[in-house]
Amino acid sequence: MGWIPGDTFHMGSEEFYPEEEPVQAVTVDGFWMNRAPTTNQEFAAFVADTGYTTLAERDPDPEDYPGANPDELVPGSAVFTQPNGPVTPRNPNQWWDYVPGADWRHPLGPESDISDKRDHPVVHVAYEDAKAFAEWAGKTLPTEAQWERAARGGLRHKRFVWGDEHAPDGQLMANTWQGEFPHENTVLDGYERTSPVGSFPPNGFGLSDMAGNVWEWTCDWYSDDPTVGESESPSCCTPTNPRGVTEEQSVDPRDPSGIPRRVLKGGSHLCAPNYCFRYRPAARYPEPIDTSTSHVGFRCVVTAE
Repeated sequence: MGWIPGDTFHMGSEEFYPEEEPVQAVTVDGFWMNRAPTTNQEFAAFVADTGYTTLAERDPDPEDYPGANPDELVPGSAVFTQPNGPVTPRNPNQWWDYVPGADWRHPLGPESDISDKRDHPVVHVAYEDAKAFAEWAGKTLPTEAQWERAARGGLRHKRFVWGDEHAPDGQLMANTWQGEFPHENTVLDGYERTSPVGSFPPNGFGLSDMAGNVWEWTCDWYSDDPTVGESESPSCCTPTNPRGVTEEQSVDPRDPSGIPRRVLKGGSHLCAPNYCFRYRPAARYPEPIDTSTSHVGFRCVVTAE
């Protein structure tokens, strides 16, 4: 793990997406963070020790999905499938498929495996799966503020975790999408999907993959307004160790399922400037806690006593 010293820093951005606004000064106490996302090898050790079964490997509960066709309620997870040609970016169903049998051991479906991906980030983990691993390891999942403080690597007011230039001296700094998403992937970075952790330069705190590769779970409930939530300091002062809203407040009122959402950070190998330009420390995304996909993982922290 790497030590992240406590500090007051400016969280958020006013350059890109409205849910990142406004920029606010927050204080975070020092903590330890894993230098890379949790790998398949590490997750396999957890499963071998505990016999844990991930959400994607279990039969969905019909009570959680009223009105769903019972024949479609089978174990599986969401897998990115590249379209053959240009599609409207407004409909993610054109590149996401719910694949029966897809799980952390079988990232593309039941015929795939991770035999050559032991050092890749584990994917197809829902929030409760990430939390269970963290508890087994004697750790926790980071808050959104902890994650962003760590991702910035000590830099101030920078667009990316490495600075402001997208590809300094022509060097690609993260596993992201090159080309027009979702139909054209030029794979200039050498990786069509996930990459071994640590394949790109670490940030100023020695942390790898704080941009791209896989999105990462945080323990904060999601709100479109990142300034709303609890803090250890009075409302008149700079928020200290801020947290998100309540579980109830995280539910999207437009979602008939009413599934609460946690904050994801960091972007993934599917993020591109023309779509989901979110491989930046300020970027954030709401993920329903019952959802697992082929581009979401996690890493753990230990808060200093």
